[in-house]
Amino acid sequence: MHFRIEQRPEPSAPMRIAAPVLATALTVIVGSIFFASLGHDPLATLYAFFVEPLSSMNGLSEWLLKASPLILIACGLAVGFRANVWNIGAEGQFTMGAIAASGVGLFWPNPESVLLLPLMFVAGMGAGMAWAAIPAFLRARMNTNEILVTLMMTYIATLFLSYLVHGPWRDPAGFNYPQTAMLPTAALLQSFDPAYRLNSSIFITVIAVIAMWLFTDRSFLGYKMSVSGAAPLAARYAGFRESAAVWIGLLAGGAAAGIAGMAEAAGPLGQLSPQISPGYGFAAIIVAFIGRLNAFGIVLGGLLMSLLFLGGEGVQMTLGLPSALTRIFQGILLFFLLAADFFIFYRIRLVREKA
Repeated sequence: MHFRIEQRPEPSAPMRIAAPVLATALTVIVGSIFFASLGHDPLATLYAFFVEPLSSMNGLSEWLLKASPLILIACGLAVGFRANVWNIGAEGQFTMGAIAASGVGLFWPNPESVLLLPLMFVAGMGAGMAWAAIPAFLRARMNTNEILVTLMMTYIATLFLSYLVHGPWRDPAGFNYPQTAMLPTAALLQSFDPAYRLNSSIFITVIAVIAMWLFTDRSFLGYKMSVSGAAPLAARYAGFRESAAVWIGLLAGGAAAGIAGMAEAAGPLGQLSPQISPGYGFAAIIVAFIGRLNAFGIVLGGLLMSLLFLGGEGVQMTLGLPSALTRIFQGILLFFLLAADFFIFYRIRLVREKA
């Protein structure tokens, strides 16, 4: 007698939709047990984590502000994920986009030019795409594993950022802190209200969500990429080259991450520092899968992940819990989501040995 893992003939469509909800509920339950083990009231801690951050206008503003880059990056990644092109290096592409955009903002000859912000946008997008083009070339021409290459390039980007802010780009008037000078006013995305940090970058995210939906659900090229992921042999028989899916998938993710990096530098931070990203590039991978690689599902997943970031910061300040709590919740959520997906596509059968 032994157990056998078998692929289901046809995965359940309702369960695919319900899986993120189930994974979220199980994450909350495990989180409650975790809080209790630390000696905190689970209900009070969950309230402080998930409800209290949204109880003020500033909290709502920060919620949308943090959701914007998560949704934007996840939309770009999902284009590749649908074709089984696994870009795990959005964090590095985000960093390179922030570096390139900040470089334009800091060193453009005319700091008051109305073209400064559009040029930063192009620089951020171009840097993200260029960083993603390296693993795309290696995968398309040499069949390397894009998961490893994109991930390793993230650390190169992080170290390059550290070199710049500790060295040639460090602000001479910054009391020796590893950060650049503040970007000029013309290089900043304007806030809707001076009292809050939410800015016009959310419009970029809205456009990205619509563009992703049109591409993946309403275009022939998007359909071919989905077929390439679901049935590679059928896509190859139909004449769609795998290399095209690789280039499109990685460049779309790189462009989205680079734009998000530009928006972060030109938005709430206003300068370049080693902490330019709290992990948006990695968290966006979870967002993409919570949203089932669907544009509007990604919006909901981004709002949930943003709440985890915001709640983690809140309980750190109010209850003194460690800052790593956010990533613990992210890991638990991803674990349950992957477990749910496993049982959607596979089943475990008990096989009895014949006498």
